[in-house]
Amino acid sequence: MEEKYIENAKVLKALSDPKRLRIVDMLSCGELCACNILERFHITQPTLSHDMKVLMSAGLVKARPEGKWIYYSLNDERLKAFYQQLGEIFTSKPDCICHRKGGDI
Repeated sequence: MEEKYIENAKVLKALSDPKRLRIVDMLSCGELCACNILERFHITQPTLSHDMKVLMSAGLVKARPEGKWIYYSLNDERLKAFYQQLGEIFTSKPDCICHRKGGDI
């Protein structure tokens, strides 16, 4: 299977959790300290770490350590690529998968 489908499925899976989607929404306003994110949720620090690990593994979020805290921000380059690839998936074009003949799709 083409890499773009695998990578986009990983992003979509990461975003399928409402809490992680809300975290991404919060980060759309700019970089946030983990402490600020924790204040908005009734979760433990290990739970937040897990959610952030999922978002970072999908390439959506970047982390920057400073002192004892981690600061998170959106990975704008990955998001732009995701938007573009999703647009290509939802749009018919000459090299679209629907135009392929026979064999594997």
